[in-house]
Amino acid sequence: MTTLFISHGAPTLAIEPGATGKLLGELALSLPRPQAILVISAHWDTHAPRISLAEKPQTIHDFGGFPREMYEIEYPVNGAPVLAEQTATLLKKAGIDVELDHGRGLDHGAWVPLRLMYPDADIPVTQLSIQSRLGPQAHYDMGRAISQLQDENVLILCSGAITHNLHDLFTMQRDAKVLDYVPDFAEWVANKIEHEDTTALINYRKEIKSGLRAHPTEDHILPLFVALGAAKGKATRYQPENTYGILAMDIYRWD
Repeated sequence: MTTLFISHGAPTLAIEPGATGKLLGELALSLPRPQAILVISAHWDTHAPRISLAEKPQTIHDFGGFPREMYEIEYPVNGAPVLAEQTATLLKKAGIDVELDHGRGLDHGAWVPLRLMYPDADIPVTQLSIQSRLGPQAHYDMGRAISQLQDENVLILCSGAITHNLHDLFTMQRDAKVLDYVPDFAEWVANKIEHEDTTALINYRKEIKSGLRAHPTEDHILPLFVALGAAKGKATRYQPENTYGILAMDIYRWD
């Protein structure tokens, strides 16, 4: 099985899938069918790592001010408590303390891309939180700790953003002209992933001037480091589009 990093964009990707949604659907069809899916989303940020044991995870509508139909969407998937326990065991073996959460559902960073990839909601899913206070290295280590799950036909789906500065949001036009730093940072990330320069990526805030502007807070880039730690093989980059002038929708697949 593979590891994915997905830039999930605005929540409205669920109802305006565009080129990104089309690509996600095609990508799912090109992958072996996973036995279960472990999602690491930028939208579950906790003090210590937590993993969901929910057997029927709720569809969490963790956003405001969007069209009514967004709040009516459900993703009625089964949970994956066995995978959750297995993930917790691997993290503990690596010296990473983890807490079990019996009620956590799926936030939009999880269910929006999942719904586009697996609309039948017929593959069990659990979710692992990020800890934005801990930074890139801790998340890379987390990825390494859970990497072997791929050998057991588990899809590790890391959902965040290559660029995410909502302070720069200047329009609600999806196809708005892109601010210069967005492709600058996205291309730098692509180059470092291609050359497997993990050290530079982990230190991105010092290595490239646009790093701080692309991510004034680190929550949305941290799933990328989980993916980098978990991944095996070379990365394939997909660039379906840029949206709202500030969001590079890059997707990475490792085989």
